[in-house]
Amino acid sequence: MDKAFFAGRILFGGFFVRSGVNLFIKLDGITNYTASKGVPLPELAVIVAATLLVFGGISILTGQYPKIGAYLLIAFLIPVTIIMHDFWNIDDAVARGKEFSSFLRNFTFIGACLMFLYIPEPWAYSLKIGKK
Repeated sequence: MDKAFFAGRILFGGFFVRSGVNLFIKLDGITNYTASKGVPLPELAVIVAATLLVFGGISILTGQYPKIGAYLLIAFLIPVTIIMHDFWNIDDAVARGKEFSSFLRNFTFIGACLMFLYIPEPWAYSLKIGKK
């Protein structure tokens, strides 16, 4: 069971690390999209979002401070889900369906993060940095 949990952590945490790095790589384009959604200080918002994703993902992936990592991801997911995936404001059926799918995906991720908060530490196969 420990190996399955570790594999899940790699997939879950890795997804968020990759997503955060992608935001940094595509900063200009994502900033423009964020601005189009009416987010104030869109470039700063994208940088903060990317940082939350990278550090939250690394935390889950490595098992270092995983509760903090889960909270970082939740801090990203809640506002992004509500602001950026506002399917209820979209008239085009195809675009609305895509946003609705992203909205549901993010709420599923929030659920997973909430479950991580209740898993006792230390997690199996966690990196042991600075510990004997």
